[in-house]
Amino acid sequence: MAELENHASDQERTAATQQVQQVVEPSDLEPLYANFARVSGLPEEMILDFGLNPQAAGAQPVPVKISQRLVVNYFTAKRLWLALGAFLQRHEQAFGEVQIDVNKRVVPQRAAR
Repeated sequence: MAELENHASDQERTAATQQVQQVVEPSDLEPLYANFARVSGLPEEMILDFGLNPQAAGAQPVPVKISQRLVVNYFTAKRLWLALGAFLQRHEQAFGEVQIDVNKRVVPQRAAR
């Protein structure tokens, strides 16, 4: 009998966990793409600006238009930092290092003969 109660209890915990983790996206959710981020802050909060940098390397400087701003307290910023770090670590374990130095990503071209 105790085994049945424990089994039922395990099923209830699993169901409760699945309900908590379920996320429903709002119908008006707008995705954001950014290839530029700037971090600044105040004593109470961190400010993250996101935008699109349209210029290629070596081109004339073009101002980056900031399209979104996220303001969070430092507790939320640290949780975000930890979550991003864990997510990137899993990605790199599956697909290899994400190289942020563009010079190390460029494949040298062979000279034409």
